[in-house]
Amino acid sequence: MEGMEDVARYVRKDGLRKDAVTAIRAVSSLTPEVAIVLGSGLGPLAETIEVDAEIRYEEIPGFAAATAPGHDGTLLLGTLDGRPVVAMRGRLHPYDGMPAAQVAFPIRVMHDLGAERLLVSNACGGLDPNWRAGDLMLQRDLINFTFQNPLIGPNDDDVGPRFPVMFDAYDPEYVELVRRTARGLDIELREGVYLAVSGPSYATRAELRAFRAWGADAIGMSTVFEVLVARHEGMRVVGLSSVTDMAIPDRDEHATGDDVLAMAAASGATFRRLVRAIIPQL
Repeated sequence: MEGMEDVARYVRKDGLRKDAVTAIRAVSSLTPEVAIVLGSGLGPLAETIEVDAEIRYEEIPGFAAATAPGHDGTLLLGTLDGRPVVAMRGRLHPYDGMPAAQVAFPIRVMHDLGAERLLVSNACGGLDPNWRAGDLMLQRDLINFTFQNPLIGPNDDDVGPRFPVMFDAYDPEYVELVRRTARGLDIELREGVYLAVSGPSYATRAELRAFRAWGADAIGMSTVFEVLVARHEGMRVVGLSSVTDMAIPDRDEHATGDDVLAMAAASGATFRRLVRAIIPQL
C-alpha cells in the first residue's frame, strides 16, 4: 500500500492532477459540463456520444488500465444530445489493488476539466426479493463496506473539507428529476441503498443476510469511492444501477460475471433511454 504522501498526490491540484489535465487537453479543448461513469455492460451508451476525443486510461497520468470484463478503459470527450460531457467507458476497482484515492482519481480530473455534475452508473446484485434481474435502480444512499476511503490521507483545504458531510450524497433535486423523467418515459424505476464491497469475491450467504438487515437494497464492487470524491470536490451527483442479478442468499445458484454482462446488455436500451433524457436536464 502506498504511503500517505503518495496517496496525497491524487488529491493535490498540482502534480498528477495537472499532468492528467494537460495530457487530455493535448487532444481536446472541450469543456464538459457533465461527467459520466459507465459501469459493467453499460459502455454502449458511449456510442451515442458525438466524440471530440478519445484517450486510453494508460495514456493519462495517474490513471490505470481497466481490468474488469466489459470495461473498455477509455475516456471520451464530446457531446451527448447537445450537452458537453466527459465519459469514462469503464472504471477502476478496489480489487485491482490500487489505493482508493487512485480508484476515484478520474473524478477529480473530470472536475478539473470543468464538469460540475456527475452521473455514476453500475451493475449490481439485487438484495430485495421483490425485485428481478433487469430492473433499473435509482441510488438513494450508499453503504461503504470496503474498509477503505479515498479521502484518507492529507487533506487539501483548497479542494474540499477535511470532514465532508455525506447526508444527501445523491443530490435531492436530481433524485426527483430522475423519478419524474422515468415516469414520463413509462420506465419502472426501483429506488434503494447501494452497498459496496471491495471484491473480487462475491458475498457469502451470511453476508448477504447481514447487508439486507442493514437496509441495503443492492450490492456491488464500485461507485462509493467516486461518489465520496465527487462530493469532496463539491460536485452534484446522481446514481443509477442496472440490477443484473439477484443476490438472494437462499438461492442455490449465483450469477457469473458473464451473466452480469449479458443482463446489463439486455437492459441497456432502457438504461440509455433514461440517461439520454436526464443528461440535458442536469
